[in-house]
Amino acid sequence: MDTTRSSGHEKPSSSREEAPLVEPKKTAEPGRRGGYGGRWCHVLLATFLLSFTLLYLLSRVGWSPSQAWPQAQGDGAVADKDNKGYEDASSSPIGTRKDKLLGGLLSPNFDEQSCVSRYQSALYHKASPLLPSSYLAVRLRKYEALHKKCGPNTPLYKKSVEHLKSNHKVENLECNYIVWTPYNGLGNRMLTIASAFLYALLTNRVLLIQVTDEAVDLFCEPFPGTSWVLPLDFPIKDMGSNHRNSPVTYGNMIKNKRINLSVNSSAELVPSYVYIYLVDDYKHFDGLFFCEDEQLFLNKVNWLVLQSDIYLIPSFFLWTTYKDELQQLFPAKDTVFHHLGRYLFHPTNSVWALITRYYESYLAQAEERIGLQIRTFNWPHISFEEFYKQIISCSLQEFLLPNITNDEQFYLSRSSNVGRPKAVLVVSLYGRYYEQIKSMYYDHPTTTGEIISVFQPTHAEQQHTEKRGHNQKALAEIYLLSFVDVLVTSPFSTFGYVSQGLGGLTPWILLPSWHEKAADPPCRRALSMEPCFLNPFYFNCRAKKDIDPGSLVRYIRHCEDKVQAVKLID
Repeated sequence: MDTTRSSGHEKPSSSREEAPLVEPKKTAEPGRRGGYGGRWCHVLLATFLLSFTLLYLLSRVGWSPSQAWPQAQGDGAVADKDNKGYEDASSSPIGTRKDKLLGGLLSPNFDEQSCVSRYQSALYHKASPLLPSSYLAVRLRKYEALHKKCGPNTPLYKKSVEHLKSNHKVENLECNYIVWTPYNGLGNRMLTIASAFLYALLTNRVLLIQVTDEAVDLFCEPFPGTSWVLPLDFPIKDMGSNHRNSPVTYGNMIKNKRINLSVNSSAELVPSYVYIYLVDDYKHFDGLFFCEDEQLFLNKVNWLVLQSDIYLIPSFFLWTTYKDELQQLFPAKDTVFHHLGRYLFHPTNSVWALITRYYESYLAQAEERIGLQIRTFNWPHISFEEFYKQIISCSLQEFLLPNITNDEQFYLSRSSNVGRPKAVLVVSLYGRYYEQIKSMYYDHPTTTGEIISVFQPTHAEQQHTEKRGHNQKALAEIYLLSFVDVLVTSPFSTFGYVSQGLGGLTPWILLPSWHEKAADPPCRRALSMEPCFLNPFYFNCRAKKDIDPGSLVRYIRHCEDKVQAVKLID
């Protein structure tokens, strides 16, 4: 993650000058001096004036050839560099232009060259009708102002740090914080950063993230004129360890009666900071974080430190306190990560160079791009042959890829009318799936006459989250997957969840396989592009009994790949 701060820049002028009026041409009188020659002089003069005016106007709005961005293949849209991006969907015809500010989601107050991906990624993603609400845009601008006021090294931040050092000092502080700490792989980290940010937005906190060595130079700063990176001199030093059994977690503090959950508790009994442990193995007392009444206590705590590896956002939609606010922020509830992900996660220039180089070299010329995100776990046990069969069965059954034939004459007879080229992007730790799919289409013609090209950027064989280069390539592959037209993902994979959310894609999800056999049916179309909350809290805090969170409201349903998990739908 990039620790360099970006400075603001002046917004381009949107003013226009009126074109000079041209005098209507007159019919020349025969034999009069000037005659038809004079008329042509008027025409040439008018043409010159109009051309000059047009060139002047184009230069005013910044569409000169030297400034134009390259267009994404197959889209034909032009980057509108003068668009401020604060319109609702009704005022912005999708497909006719590319709004670099994504409908007001992004702030224009950045130096574009310091983070090219921030405004250029819109040229590579598919045109989407999923513009953010105008209310979300307004709230993001307000948050940015708060972050600039309370961010690292500001007087208010220093005051809060002093309060943290003094522990139980009683004081009303203007700025409250949630500190995100890294845990597990890159997909998990991106989902939990988005969760922490929405929590900060709802509870009027400032989000700071701990950037460790393996995450340097991944993401640009998302907030103008400030930083979201937690300073190295932050007084809590043990945030990198697993706090499941630590006495300082919120759950253990409740269990051991070290804190009083009464909303009338005196300030002396409120700690200056609390760990929130929500890794996938969290226990009952940790899960009390999801209880709305307990949030009243947490609102008093100046510093919250979050450790998690799961997407928490669906649980926020069960809190009645924020129901109206969330409705205004996200009228379409299945777009939460889509908007927050595009707002927060902008690859640094070095990673963006990896992404665009690969895309232009291998994927840009295809008329359709199919992404296959293949992730295998130690469970359930299934052989390579069975899982490969499931992947191909899904792709053929859903008409995502064409079938093959052994009839070479059939192909040769159609060679004069070859179908459109398709590119298959395989993203997996392993190379065998890519080799098998590539051989399938190299050794056999397709029944449709389509030309299928198969690509795989990397195959590391093992996950190395502790290595910076590995994470940079993983982020590049997440973004490449988000650029495809059609996506197939593996069950339980946070890597796939992030890709589909960034791309605004509703994927086909490969269903879990049991008893060492490929699932039948092999896949299912997702209900929405939202990630799954893989370990929801099955407890009703007020009724004091277990309850199914997927049965409480119509817009939270069970996931396709894990029946115990839940996700947002619209």
